[in-house]
Amino acid sequence: MILAGDVGGTKTALALWEPDGTGMTLVRDAVLRSAEFPTFQEAIARFLAAGAAGPIDAASFGIAGPVVAGRVTTTNLPWVIDEADLMRSIPARRVRLLNDLEAVGRGIGTLPDSSIVTLQAGEPRPGNRALIAAGTGLGKALIVGSGRDERVIASEGGHADFAPRTDDEIELLRFLRREHGHVSCERVLSGPGFFNIYRFLRDTGRGTEPGWLSEAIARADDPNAVIGPAASGGKDPLCAATLAMFVALYGAEAGNLALESLAVGGVYVGGGIAPRFRQAMEGGGFIDAFRAKGRFSGFMASVPVRLLLEPRTALLGAARTARELLDAPAAAAPGRG
Repeated sequence: MILAGDVGGTKTALALWEPDGTGMTLVRDAVLRSAEFPTFQEAIARFLAAGAAGPIDAASFGIAGPVVAGRVTTTNLPWVIDEADLMRSIPARRVRLLNDLEAVGRGIGTLPDSSIVTLQAGEPRPGNRALIAAGTGLGKALIVGSGRDERVIASEGGHADFAPRTDDEIELLRFLRREHGHVSCERVLSGPGFFNIYRFLRDTGRGTEPGWLSEAIARADDPNAVIGPAASGGKDPLCAATLAMFVALYGAEAGNLALESLAVGGVYVGGGIAPRFRQAMEGGGFIDAFRAKGRFSGFMASVPVRLLLEPRTALLGAARTARELLDAPAAAAPGRG
């Protein structure tokens, strides 16, 4: 039996798979609220106790945080997760931790064409590919090679400096710097970042918050659950302006990543936010900002850009990794799969 997981600041998705020839069959899965559990081990124990589960031969988990030497302190949770500890507590013969974007990168190859939307066709060429994904936080990764030689290189690029391009974005930087000091990309490109943009536009007089919206936000557990639908539905100009700015910032940062990694093979846009705003992502603002790189605007127009719609991509990538652990010789990587 294989255990796989996608561990984020908001939710933790876990699944059991039964190896089947060269493939896998899903046995059962569940999504848990991460904040309900003091430790990751307790989340796993709850999941395994909820139904039938045979011996776990291999396990792999995509984790939102920097994985170093088989250990990670999660960025948006008070969890410290260690491969050796998990091998004992699950228990499992082999365990591998991945950065969550590394897991997404490993899952892309399992997706059908229907789960990938082209935002810019470009001119696909052999070479590096890049991945950017905004959700609870902002992740980035580089995909090198293909097939059996494919490697996904994790990063913590979401915590690199936010680089404003326009006068309004410069004012946004100043607005957030007063609150946080250092302003990373994640401060504007994430769920909390979406609300940061909304607050900036509202509090600096760039938009007016109507009474009904104030009341709805005050009642909501998550203000974005109100702002997002009002933006995509055209119900409120301030919300629509928030979405437009978010999409442009997303496109600009995806373009930065394409340049930094020379991603001639294409850029993938993942995470939980972009698929919810698919119409806005396809509306032109994202690609306009992606291409707006001065002397390299022509090059940017040649880079394919694709939107990932499958919310389980990281989970599928973790399952793929666990299957490879199961198939690897025992002496290949003791303790690390």
